[in-house]
Amino acid sequence: MSEVSLRDRAWSPYLAGVVIGLLQIPAFLLIETALGASSSYVTVGGLLASVVDPSVTEIDYVAKHVAATAKNWWQVALVVGVALGAFASMRLSGARRHPVSPIWTRALGTPSAAVRYAVAFAGGFVMLIGARIAGGCTSGHGLSGVSQLAVSSTISVAAMFAGGILVSLLLLRRV
Repeated sequence: MSEVSLRDRAWSPYLAGVVIGLLQIPAFLLIETALGASSSYVTVGGLLASVVDPSVTEIDYVAKHVAATAKNWWQVALVVGVALGAFASMRLSGARRHPVSPIWTRALGTPSAAVRYAVAFAGGFVMLIGARIAGGCTSGHGLSGVSQLAVSSTISVAAMFAGGILVSLLLLRRV
């Protein structure tokens, strides 16, 4: 077995999976919540909206998410930690990537980073809407819901994979 190093170009998905799985234990024991990310966007978005219009907090859905609770801010910290961890991994490993991969250049018909970022933003926004409708995101359903054997999460994850496969086939013009 090879030695594990933070400077490795790619980290072991098995080790990373075990660490993520173990992270659910303190989440459930300390703040009685599962791993997930989509609620963090509602928390931050609701907080920013309340700066512009304080009456937005009179909406129960927003008020529930902007409340200064550990559950709300845990998910914000998780999302920030994922971004910082990805950046640290990139810096430690020395990995460098092009802003737009050749696959996306072919699919979009342009090497423009602006077009790639716009498509990524739009796709992420649509996925976030879907996550709110489904009552959780891919990480919430995929990591936490499936690990708890929740039928709704299993159906959600299957639908996410099916939708992702269909969209990728359409974008890559194989359908």
